[in-house]
Amino acid sequence: MRQELLSKIQKKFPLVARPFQVIAEELGMSEADVLAILKEEKKNNIIRQTSAIFDTKRLGYHSSLVAFKIAPNAIDHAVNIINAHPGISHNYERNHDFNIWFTLAVAPDSTLGLEKTLEILAALTHADDYIMLPTLKLFKISVKLNTTGNDTKKEKVAKVQHKNIELTPLHHQVIQKVQHDIEMTSEPFQQIITELDIDYETFFNILIELQESGIMRRFASILNHRKAGFNANAMVVWDIDEHEGERMGEKAAAFSAVSHCYLRPKYENWPYNLFTMVHGKTTEETNGIIEEMRSEINSRSYMPLYSSREFKKVRIEYFSPAFAAWEAKHIAQ
Repeated sequence: MRQELLSKIQKKFPLVARPFQVIAEELGMSEADVLAILKEEKKNNIIRQTSAIFDTKRLGYHSSLVAFKIAPNAIDHAVNIINAHPGISHNYERNHDFNIWFTLAVAPDSTLGLEKTLEILAALTHADDYIMLPTLKLFKISVKLNTTGNDTKKEKVAKVQHKNIELTPLHHQVIQKVQHDIEMTSEPFQQIITELDIDYETFFNILIELQESGIMRRFASILNHRKAGFNANAMVVWDIDEHEGERMGEKAAAFSAVSHCYLRPKYENWPYNLFTMVHGKTTEETNGIIEEMRSEINSRSYMPLYSSREFKKVRIEYFSPAFAAWEAKHIAQ
């Protein structure tokens, strides 16, 4: 039952006043038992965070995956510099000459912009080289680890039409609140509606609006991959013909073990344009999934990049003054 519970909170978290009561009823459990298990999994760091997951681009932020080539003896120093930027959400060491991989976002009102920010980070870290790999086409972003072992190997990735909405000050206030980890209590949203002086109906209507507009991807729990037993997570990159990119991206995204799937640009020193994150409990399992993918994806070549160290994995804090403070400091310097 524990694994079924972890599976459920990753996929669809009920947006109601007492979400854990709803989950308990669906699983034939008591709310108290659900909360006891989730508190234990949170304490054990199996559950990393339960919160709203936002689309950085739809909030007006500019972002990109970046790879730095850093001398091995300078990695720790470089990582400290990179991680100090408030727009760094993920940062890993991977098995390649481009050894430091991170995602960077800059605020909508950024003075420096994405490219200048990267120039500053490259100079500060003494990077030998770097490549910027923005998203050209997103096929899938949905981290749902198969904790039960019962998920199918393939899944249908739905194409959703989003509504356009104009964000009000209240929308921004709600976004600032729900981006943070909720507490495992019977009414986890009570404090938010009290602080904002609104009722539950208004609060949930705003969350539904944000979801229908695509600004909020979903509200869900994110698990710590390694703590949850998924120790072999590979970023697999593929060299795909440009005219086949969309078709091959859709094929790759259909694999349930793939959590992220994007098309990104190629460079003279980087021929890979299709990026897939593949999750497995063992290297053998992950390599097996990659082999299945290889049989369906037309590529000139492919390469699995395993992470050897995780330096940072957090949610970006949107509309934080830390972005302007970082820029002001480095513009002054």
